[in-house]
Amino acid sequence: MRKLINSTYLTLDGVIENPVWTMPYFAEEAVAVATELTTGADALLMGRATYDGFSQAWPAMDENDPNTGAAFFNNVKKYVASTTLKDPSWKNSEVLEGDLVEAVAKLKAGDGKNIVQYGYGTVTAQLINAGLVDEVKFWIHPVIEGNASFSSALSDVKATFELIDTRVFSNGVIVATYRPKATA
Repeated sequence: MRKLINSTYLTLDGVIENPVWTMPYFAEEAVAVATELTTGADALLMGRATYDGFSQAWPAMDENDPNTGAAFFNNVKKYVASTTLKDPSWKNSEVLEGDLVEAVAKLKAGDGKNIVQYGYGTVTAQLINAGLVDEVKFWIHPVIEGNASFSSALSDVKATFELIDTRVFSNGVIVATYRPKATA
């Protein structure tokens, strides 16, 4: 069975929106972890907001530069959870039909590598509540943005996770990886 891995960049105050603040911290150590994540995956899962942002940014990046990740993002199979997007224009993109939980369970049960999801919003909340998220990677950046926290929109999500890995970069970024903890 494929694993669904959520990877989310956040600030010390829990901001995930418009992560341009990650750029000064995306050095060699971050490239190595990101490459490890994408090498183990053959699909992306996104909500509409993440799709809109990614589909604007990634096609404009140089696919010949291995440090950008553009070759992966532009060519990998992309699944979008949206009830309003009808005809995605970004290469290899498909809108999931029907019930989100059923559609993702079917994707996970299929053949292939891991499925990676970036961002942490209502799609992730539904998938955590349904027990479909296998890992979360929080990339904690030593930055305070002062905007709304990502958790404010997820007040109905309750889950317990166990720490399975921690990587601390020389520039202060911490990547904390968790998996859902089985409840008794």
